Amino acid sequence: MSFIAILPTLLLVALALVMFGLGLSLSLADFRRLLNHPRAVLLALVLQVLVLPAVCYGLIVLLKVPPVFAVGLMLLAASPGGVSANLFSHLFGGNVAMNISLTAINTLLSIISLPLIANWAINTFANTGQVVPLQFGKVMEVIAVVLIPVVIGMVVNSRSPGFSQRMERPMKIFSALVLASFALIAIAKEWSALVTSFASIGPAVVAFNVVSLLAGYYLSLWAGLEKSLATAISFEIGIHNSTLAIFVALSVLNNFQLALPAAIYSVSMYITATLFGMLVLRRQSATCE
Repeated sequence: MSFIAILPTLLLVALALVMFGLGLSLSLADFRRLLNHPRAVLLALVLQVLVLPAVCYGLIVLLKVPPVFAVGLMLLAASPGGVSANLFSHLFGGNVAMNISLTAINTLLSIISLPLIANWAINTFANTGQVVPLQFGKVMEVIAVVLIPVVIGMVVNSRSPGFSQRMERPMKIFSALVLASFALIAIAKEWSALVTSFASIGPAVVAFNVVSLLAGYYLSLWAGLEKSLATAISFEIGIHNSTLAIFVALSVLNNFQLALPAAIYSVSMYITATLFGMLVLRRQSATCE
C-alpha cells in the first residue's frame, strides 16, 4: 500500500490527536468565561461565521479564483481558529484566556457551519461534479474527528490536571509538526499544479489572511473593546485551523487540489501574523505610550 493511499487515514489520526491536545487545554470554566465578555464573544462569532465567509467570497470573485481552489478557500474560511492563535495572542499582548474560550466555542460551532459553508461553496463554485458535496455520513465523520477527541481531552484535563499541564508543550509541538507536515505533503503532491496556478490562488490566500487580521482588530476597537480583547479576536479569526481544512479536503472530499489553499495558508500565515503583530500591535502600543 502506497503512502498516498494511507495518507487520509494518517491525517484523520493526527487531527484527532491535535483535537485531543486542544481538549487538554480546555475546561468548563473556559465556556463560562465567555459570559464575562458577551460583546466580545458576539462580535467574534459574527466575524467568524458571517463576515469572513462573505469576505472570502468577495475575494474569490474579485480575484477570479478557479472553482476548485475557491471551494478550498471557503473551506479555510469556515474553519475555526487554530491552536497557533493562542501563541500569537500571547506574544503580542492578547487576552489568551479569551482565545482559548473562543477556540472552544468556534470549534463546536464549526461542526455545523463548516459542512453548511462547504456544501454551499461546492454548489456555487464547483457544481460540475468535480467535487462531491458532503453527505450526512461525511458530516458525521467530521463531528467524530473534531468533537469526540476534544471532549475526551476535556475529561482527562478535569480528572488529571497535572497530566494535562505536562502534555501542553508536547502537544503544541506535535500540532505544529502535524500542520507543517501535511501542508508540505499537500504542496508536494500538487507541486506542478501549484506552480502553474499560484498567481491565481496565492494573492487570494494572503489577502484573506491579512483582511481577517485587520478586520478582527480594528472592528473590535471600533466596537469599544479593550486592546487585549481586540488582539485576541484578531488572531482568533485571523489564524484558522488549516489542519482541519486540509483534513476535510483530503480525507472527506478526497481532493488534493482543495487542500492547496489551506496548505499555502498554513505557511504564509506565520509570516503575515508576525508582521501584523510587529507593525500594527506594537505600533499601537508605542502610540499609547
